[in-house]
Amino acid sequence: MSLSGVARGLVRSARPRQWIKNLLVVAAPLAAGSLLQADVARTTLLAFALFCLASSGVYLLNDVHDVAEDRRHPTKRLRPVAAGIVPPAVATVAGLVLLAGSLAGAFLLTRTDLVVVLACYVGISLAYAYFLRDQPVIDLAVVASGFLLRGIAGGAASGIVLSQWFLLVAAFGALFMVAGKRYAEMVALGDEAATRRSLRAYSASYLRFVWSLSAGVTCTVYSLWAFELREDDTGFPWQTVSIAPFVLALLRYAVDVDRGEAGTPEDIVLRDRVLLGLGVVWLVTVGLGVLAR
Repeated sequence: MSLSGVARGLVRSARPRQWIKNLLVVAAPLAAGSLLQADVARTTLLAFALFCLASSGVYLLNDVHDVAEDRRHPTKRLRPVAAGIVPPAVATVAGLVLLAGSLAGAFLLTRTDLVVVLACYVGISLAYAYFLRDQPVIDLAVVASGFLLRGIAGGAASGIVLSQWFLLVAAFGALFMVAGKRYAEMVALGDEAATRRSLRAYSASYLRFVWSLSAGVTCTVYSLWAFELREDDTGFPWQTVSIAPFVLALLRYAVDVDRGEAGTPEDIVLRDRVLLGLGVVWLVTVGLGVLAR
């Protein structure tokens, strides 16, 4: 086993493609209209980098813990730790170093609020990896909390007060994606789904119910947020207009969920050009609404 092979395996295990999830730290500064301010942009970028380190550390430790189970999975058996490319001891040390580096960086370079949010993310993620994933419903909430904490981190890094609507949209939107991911895994694995601890307690109909319910709540609270902003704005109703691309994007993503193709949400977002286009339209309308305030 060559040193370069282990190094490449560690990079793969760190899941750099998953870092797209950490862009959620931009959501709060963007919604507040302060993202282009130099100090806010700097702290937001720092929060993004720290979450990349922390999430990669969690992935490495999770791969070590799940090595036996991953070897029975049709695709996860190719992960470097499960495939024997990266020794578990090396992955463990690398994961602990990344986690320690992210927390130390947050403590030395950012606000105390972000340190608390990042520490909560690390603690909850490790608790999920080692025992909470075996608890039905709780496991869905815990995974969704990772997305929510990323959204909160953007506000914590820059001292931005988060609205109740922002938190609700982030929470239920995350639950929608997590339930959809579980459903896609169940469809993809078929009879082998029973070998995954995270899927044993669920049926396809239950997961469809969860992502349908969470999608409905997400659309409702987003609309309430948009209408609330409109009350204080006498110009063109960009926030209200943004409801249309937001709902259409959610419905488009639901098509992929229903097909069982939402196992990797970041891949769907980047591969589905219509979904990506709707996201751009939504982002433009939100941005215009922020600039018009």
